[in-house]
Amino acid sequence: MQQLDDVKAAARSVWARGDYDAMMRTEGLYAVGAQLVRHLGVDPGEQVVDVACGTGNAAIPAARAGAQVTGVDLAPEMLAVARARAADAGVTVEWIEGDAEDLPLPDGHANVALSTFGCMFAPRHDIVASELARLLAPGGRLGLCAWTPDGVFGEFFRIVAAYLPPDPEFVDPPLAWGDEAHVRDRFAGTGLTLDFERRVWRITHDSVEAAVACYTDNLGPVTQARELAAAEGRWPTLRAELAELFARHADDDGHVVLPAEYLLATGRRG
Repeated sequence: MQQLDDVKAAARSVWARGDYDAMMRTEGLYAVGAQLVRHLGVDPGEQVVDVACGTGNAAIPAARAGAQVTGVDLAPEMLAVARARAADAGVTVEWIEGDAEDLPLPDGHANVALSTFGCMFAPRHDIVASELARLLAPGGRLGLCAWTPDGVFGEFFRIVAAYLPPDPEFVDPPLAWGDEAHVRDRFAGTGLTLDFERRVWRITHDSVEAAVACYTDNLGPVTQARELAAAEGRWPTLRAELAELFARHADDDGHVVLPAEYLLATGRRG
């Protein structure tokens, strides 16, 4: 389907923008991937796949735990950074350019499948869920982290979306991965038993201005929204909306502390 191909080509281009690694380091969000690896009890020698792995969000912590790790991402620019980070960490990961909706790995390949704020951005959630379930060996474990629709990043992404072209109707909203009922429905009939937990990661920025710059300079979809808004003369409005959101979470010293709520979905294949 040409429209689907166009959506994926656009996603590949969007996530190549900015500096995702710099944003992740500023937010301290790489620690969420490490927490997920510990939570699932990844053991040495296990086959682990990080789906929509970005710059190695969960793949590198899993490799540090001694697992045999594959990282899959749609954007080659992300994988280039991931390779450099893995080399700096002294770990070996197989990096594959690939699609969360069509994982280039055999059935039952993985003891553990992970994704931290990654596969939520694939367009068709039922197909992603089917692929994740297919990938898992009997007894295999699943761990997914996604921003909740009613959390601070839910509001953040709704602000940004108003300045981006609308998605085609067949594209599922990324924030739906942060809704327990939606995730249960997507995995219905796959043989996975699921559990859910809401967690909060506190992200600190030095100021409102620093928070705005962190995302508009580094996070691909937001840099795109900034450029489109600027071309339409709406950048001051977008900047003001983001600043107002961050200002609501500023302390008396002007530091922004975002209570970034996410849904942790874990599962096991029978």
